[in-house]
Amino acid sequence: MPTDATVETDSIASARNVHATEGAPPRRCIVTGETLPKSRMVRFVIAPDGVVTPDVKGNLPGRGLWLTARRDIVDKACAKELFSRAARRRVTPGDDLSDRVEALLAHRCLDLLGISRRAGVAVAGYDKVRAVLAPRVKEWKKGFRILFAASDGSKSGCERLHAIMPQVPHVKFFTGAELGAIFGRDWVVHVLAGPGALAENLAVEISRLGGFRAP
Repeated sequence: MPTDATVETDSIASARNVHATEGAPPRRCIVTGETLPKSRMVRFVIAPDGVVTPDVKGNLPGRGLWLTARRDIVDKACAKELFSRAARRRVTPGDDLSDRVEALLAHRCLDLLGISRRAGVAVAGYDKVRAVLAPRVKEWKKGFRILFAASDGSKSGCERLHAIMPQVPHVKFFTGAELGAIFGRDWVVHVLAGPGALAENLAVEISRLGGFRAP
């Protein structure tokens, strides 16, 4: 289960607008048999050499094999050779498939956060984040936002910011160095992304990443 120390996955799932996948047909997980929206799954394709390749953006050519976005589900698919069964031929998932998926999803989240910064819908630093949050306590529903806090940063600042607007999901998946690199700094502890479609898309990717990075 996700904890307050990682990400409020349930809050993100309930608050986000998944317009990015609205209208898209759901897909069936080859492990559980459950049919789910694409926003809760990860697509895989089989490379010409038979290697199972994660397709987190969903745009690689070839027939897609879909799994629920959870580490244990991917591990089970590998252990029980379910990729080979679904592909109807011998394929090679590798020993580190879950780790590869996690790394790709984390990279995608940071990419989207970088795009948000360049679009002017992400701010960094305690004072700037607080300045954005404080006037909007009664208007938060007008725009979806995500509060990031460095996983290796001080808890007190995050708690103070979260107290201002507890409805805003907060994420602690990334280090201060990772967040800082997006803003051209060595270290950043607090980042606020949103409102708008970029934050909503980011929420989808964070929710998927939570299936691999949450304890």
